[in-house]
Amino acid sequence: QVQLMESGGGLVQPGGSLRLSCVASGSIFSVNAMGWYRQAPGTERELVAVKANGVSTNYADSVKGRFTISRDDAKKTVYLQMNSLKTEDTAVYYCYANVRRVTMANFAYWGQGTRVTVSS
Repeated sequence: QVQLMESGGGLVQPGGSLRLSCVASGSIFSVNAMGWYRQAPGTERELVAVKANGVSTNYADSVKGRFTISRDDAKKTVYLQMNSLKTEDTAVYYCYANVRRVTMANFAYWGQGTRVTVSS
């Protein structure tokens, strides 16, 4: 089994900052990619940022220049630094990981989600 544990969500005023963290644990041989998606009420889940091995990071156009994704592979952890937050960033943020299990098979996993509310 593989688990993703998110933390760092909360309530912040427009223009503020938050840092999300997600730790992967379980029977993981290696991590292929980790990142973040979000889902606002009444909308589909959308990519925010994903950092894969050996390739450049992908960001949604709406967060470029404001959000920064980083990985600590030794800790199997991904971070999302969110600056200059806007009300439209309000959503449940889901951690995503594509990992190679100890069986050498690749699987994708999702966290439970952490709520981010940007409001004055």
